[in-house]
Amino acid sequence: MDFWGVIFDLCQGFSVTLKLFALTLVFAIPLGFILAFLSMVKFKPISFLTKVFIWIIRGTPLLLQCLLVTFIPSMVFDIPNKDFQSMLGLRTMADLQFTFVLIAFVINYACYFAVIIEGGIKNVSIGQHEAGKVLGMTKGQIFRHVILMQVVRKITAPMSNEIITLVKDTALARALSVIEIIAIAFEKVNKYAVLSPLLYTSLFYLAFSGVLTILFHYIEKKLSYYSV
Repeated sequence: MDFWGVIFDLCQGFSVTLKLFALTLVFAIPLGFILAFLSMVKFKPISFLTKVFIWIIRGTPLLLQCLLVTFIPSMVFDIPNKDFQSMLGLRTMADLQFTFVLIAFVINYACYFAVIIEGGIKNVSIGQHEAGKVLGMTKGQIFRHVILMQVVRKITAPMSNEIITLVKDTALARALSVIEIIAIAFEKVNKYAVLSPLLYTSLFYLAFSGVLTILFHYIEKKLSYYSV
């Protein structure tokens, strides 16, 4: 077995893992805020439907959601995947499969983030709102200048746990033929009949999770300034 050749291929697979991880966060965090706000609006039908949607997504496996997303164009809109690929301007079916997985990941993690964000907002003392009103601030100003950073501080720990879980969940993309690090590791295992590529893969995950753990610890320490 060519050790450096295997490591190089695993690095290429891990770049796909990182791409899925990064894009999921970029889209899921803003969507999580939107869902959190919708679940707290005073118009009951909207808040109820949002909470039901979040409950469904959180109550079903992410792998199942990935599979269901791939069937939406063909089963719901009667558009073959090849035609859907052309509509999106994607070059290959692999790009389409990655897009399907990304959509499922974004929706899934946005729902988890929404619950965390909603809890963080509700956990801010009502006195903070009242203090802002006394100072003549608008609701938007109160949220931006008084509430937001306190919410960020309160949700950092639970969000960090979900984000580290996301690192490991990216392995599910293999089920939809996305060639990420786990898929390449199993290909090497089958090719060389050795288990060492799986060991090397675990080191990639451990190293990245370790970096994230250190990063979030640093962020929590910085945000302690906003504790009240």
